Amino acid sequence: MQTESLGYLFLNAFLINNFVLAMFLGLCPFVGTSAKRDTAINMGMATTFVMLISSVCAYGINVILVKYGLEFLRLISYIAVIAAAVQLVEMILKKFSPVLSRALGIYLPLITTNCAILGVALIQTAKGYGFLQSVAFSAGAGAGFALALILMAGLREKLELANMPSITQAAGLSMMLAGILSMTFMGFAGLGGSAT
Repeated sequence: MQTESLGYLFLNAFLINNFVLAMFLGLCPFVGTSAKRDTAINMGMATTFVMLISSVCAYGINVILVKYGLEFLRLISYIAVIAAAVQLVEMILKKFSPVLSRALGIYLPLITTNCAILGVALIQTAKGYGFLQSVAFSAGAGAGFALALILMAGLREKLELANMPSITQAAGLSMMLAGILSMTFMGFAGLGGSAT
């Protein structure tokens, strides 16, 4: 079991090793849903919720699988939990916010295949985090994912008003912004130093 503090785990997943901008996981929804700030905020909240639920469930499932020597079922079990959590979020949004559900479109069910969520579950298991450590790690990862989406959406909305050369518009502009944001987040490397 790791001995890192809960605050350090949160900060590490939130800024230092941000899943989108440092580990390059979850890039599809990052690019696809960051055109508008409102959509990015809601997608960030939905992804954070799914990360938290799947992380807590992954911790419990791992305990059971280890107890019975069935660790080989870990990956398929995590994928099933993530799919169920996404289905729950989709049903809740369709019931209480159909406009938001339509705004998120295909990206909402695609949270199931967001490799950042599976990455959180697998990394917490590989590092042997306890229950509270898993919650802090997944909360930081979700908040970091939302932060990356919101930053990207803010930049893209501002640049819509700018007079840009045609070669730097659309997907090209998104990739350049993502690269600049990623280099910016590299400045957080080493933050926290020796975690104890």
